[in-house]
Amino acid sequence: MITCVRDRIAEVERLIRPYIRRTPIVAIDAADFGLPRFPLHLKLELMQHSGSFKARGAFANLLLRDVPSTGVVAASGGNHGVAVAYAAQRLGIQATIFVPGITSRAKVERIRAYGAELVVGGDWYADALAASRQRIAETGGLAVHAFDQIETLLGQGTVGLEIEADASDADTLLVAVGGGGLIGGVASWLGDRMKIVAVESDGAPTLHAAFAAGRPVDAPTGGIAADSLAPKRVGDLAFPIVQAHVEPEVVLVTDDEIRQAQVALWTVLRIVAEPGGAAAFAALLSRRYRPAPGERVAVLVCGGNTTAVDFSQ
Repeated sequence: MITCVRDRIAEVERLIRPYIRRTPIVAIDAADFGLPRFPLHLKLELMQHSGSFKARGAFANLLLRDVPSTGVVAASGGNHGVAVAYAAQRLGIQATIFVPGITSRAKVERIRAYGAELVVGGDWYADALAASRQRIAETGGLAVHAFDQIETLLGQGTVGLEIEADASDADTLLVAVGGGGLIGGVASWLGDRMKIVAVESDGAPTLHAAFAAGRPVDAPTGGIAADSLAPKRVGDLAFPIVQAHVEPEVVLVTDDEIRQAQVALWTVLRIVAEPGGAAAFAALLSRRYRPAPGERVAVLVCGGNTTAVDFSQ
C-alpha cells in the first residue's frame, strides 16, 4: 500500500511543482541552542508560499479535482485557509474561507489579501467547519478539507519526499500534529525508512488521545497553537497511516515551551515561526524529546504566519 501511495505522491509532486517552493533545509549543530552537540536539520517549510506547508495540499486539491463554477469552500484555523485562498488566486478560482474567532490577525489578513471571501464562523475550528458545510450545501461549492481528504494528504506527502532527498542522513523527524494531514502525508512517503515522532500542544492532544483510544476521538482544543493544532480530533484518513508508521509515544509540549522555541529560533537563526510552526522544535529544545547518542534529528518548522516580530524600528 505504501509503495502505491508513494507513487501517487511522486505524481502529485510533479503536478504541483510549478506552484510551490522546494523549501530549504538548514544543517546546524544543536549546541547552537544550548543542547548537547549533535547534527540537526531544520526543514523550513514556513518559507513555503502562503507561509506554511498547507499550500501543497491546497494546490493538490484544486489541480486534481473538478472545481465547479461556484468555486471552493474551506474551513480552517488559519493556515489552510491562507493556502486555499492563495492557490485559488493563482488558478483564478473563487474561494470562500470559514475561520473561527481564535484565528490570528496575521492569518485573517493574509486570507483577505489573497482575495477570498472570509467568514468568521463560531469560536473554534469545529464551528467554522460546520458553517462551511452549510455554505457548501447551499451553493454546491467544492469542499477542500484541511486534513481529512486524500488529495490533501498526497500534497502534504511531498514534504516527506523533499526531506528524504535533502536530509538523507537524518534518522529521526519531529513533526507537529493537529488534524494529522501533514504527519499522515509525510509518513505515507517515508514509511519506516525514518523514525517519525509526533509533537502536540498539551492543550490540544488529538493524536495522543487517538492513540490511547485506538481510534480518532474528540480532544481538548486549547493552547497557544489552537489556530493551527487544535481541530478537535485527528483525521480518519491519516490515523491508520500514523498508527503504522509513527512512534506511538506522542511528545506533548506546553505553551511556555512553544514560546521559548519561537524565541530561540528567532534569536539563533532569525527564523520567525508561529506557535504551531515552532511546536516540533519545542520538543527538542525543552528536552521532552532526547535523541539517543549518535541520533541525527530533523525538525519540520511548518508555519510562519505570525505578527510576533515588530519591525517598526
